[in-house]
Amino acid sequence: MPARFAASTSALRYGADVVATKLAESIFAAGGEPWIIHPVVPEGTDEAGLDELVRQRIQPASGVVLPGGGDLAARWFGASPGASDYDVDELQDAFDFAVARVALASGIPMLAICRGAQVVNVARGGDLVQDLRYSVGADHRHRVHRVRLLEDSAIARLLGADATEISCYHHQGVRRLGDGLQASALAEDGTIESIELAGHEGWFLGVQWHPEDTSDVDPHQATLFRALVDAARDADSRPRAHPSSSSSAASTLRGIT
Repeated sequence: MPARFAASTSALRYGADVVATKLAESIFAAGGEPWIIHPVVPEGTDEAGLDELVRQRIQPASGVVLPGGGDLAARWFGASPGASDYDVDELQDAFDFAVARVALASGIPMLAICRGAQVVNVARGGDLVQDLRYSVGADHRHRVHRVRLLEDSAIARLLGADATEISCYHHQGVRRLGDGLQASALAEDGTIESIELAGHEGWFLGVQWHPEDTSDVDPHQATLFRALVDAARDADSRPRAHPSSSSSAASTLRGIT
């Protein structure tokens, strides 16, 4: 899991690399060993170089979780900064893009959560709704609601259901889907809540909600983490492909290098 930057924490005197405790607990309960990686973009590194550095750094991992966090810089998807954007960090963005590209190209199983799903969508050329309150008139923060799982989707087959209750905290969302991505779950207001990658040889699922919030009491959410861990174990027995840079999110890392 790429760490998230925190300006301060109660136990430390300086900034910190953090991961949500509930997320680490959910992975551990599913049989995985959670560990975080410090996001670094060396000065002067282009996209291909960053992908290679990330490939080397995540090589020991059997699976990847792209966790939630602050908003992506709007420029990555061709928009202007929004009034409600928060915790934007372009180094974090660039690193997460590289992790997404490498994991997908290498076939490393990946679960992308909230911001993580948005990262994957933008990395593949899609864009985002910058504030759902103005586009659909609904706030998806601090909200538990029901989503419809689309027929024949991987998540519907995985959960053996056509709907599930989810815990959300996002004010942005997927709008135009990136290359190869398809919606697999929808909120009642039409917001895309889950994405899958058509024809992908590895295991990938992106969800706009936070399954870690309720995985200890909701079997559906726990199943998502178990599926990731099972896919990671299976992937360990197969050779990995060498990734290539295929993202249209940013041809260079201008503005951060």
